[in-house]
Amino acid sequence: MGNASAANADAAALLKIERSGAVLTVGLNRPAKRNALNDGIILAIGDCFASLSEDIGAVVVHGIGDHFSSGLDLSELTEQDATEGLRHSQMWHRVFDRIQYSRVPVIAALKGAVIGGGLELACAAHIRVAEPSAYFALPEGQRGIFVGGGGSVRLPRLIGVPRMMDMMLTGRVYSATEGSAYGFAQYLVEAGGAFPKAMELAERIAANAPLTNFAVLQALPMIAEANPQTGLLMESLMATVAQSDKEAKRRIRAFLEHRTAKVKPASR
Repeated sequence: MGNASAANADAAALLKIERSGAVLTVGLNRPAKRNALNDGIILAIGDCFASLSEDIGAVVVHGIGDHFSSGLDLSELTEQDATEGLRHSQMWHRVFDRIQYSRVPVIAALKGAVIGGGLELACAAHIRVAEPSAYFALPEGQRGIFVGGGGSVRLPRLIGVPRMMDMMLTGRVYSATEGSAYGFAQYLVEAGGAFPKAMELAERIAANAPLTNFAVLQALPMIAEANPQTGLLMESLMATVAQSDKEAKRRIRAFLEHRTAKVKPASR
């Protein structure tokens, strides 16, 4: 019993989980290791996303300290045989799938190292916000390994296969400015601004109609990859379901009665 309690305490210490209204923040908490991802922290992330409260509307994933994550803790690979390596990779896949296919949108606040498995984790999020200190790399080629956390599936959809090949073959490192231009992140903010901006976006997203958020997360990616006719049919079905929801009807009525603001360009 004592050992189990100690194990739970160790797992809890790897993540700093806090709540602000309808937003849950999940902080990777190994700053001395640049938030390197070991089995404990991956399993803790999986447990967190498997048990989200129903009243949580968005999640922000961030790194404690100066870095988001330097990737896989390589000390865990030294004794693995092929079977163990396969199971290890599939465990990461299951956890990152829980993020990508989460019930609620997930925003990653990026700073410092966003490397290897840390980049794979960021790719599983739906929105990524980077500050100038962030840099992106896949040093697997130089380490004699291959991505194992879903990076070969998710990252090419953001930046393309040729760019990912270049990163893995040459060790190329992209800056935050380059990363925002090439698709690593959707937002580039000032120094120290990634977490505040991620929270701002999360609060805005959490205020959306839950069914619309669900449709954007689950239906939109499938529609985008379907053949056009199948995609159009899926879109029509999803639009019908969404607009028939009671929350949609309430929001449309509020707009028609001039109780909500019209869309306007952002002030600069």
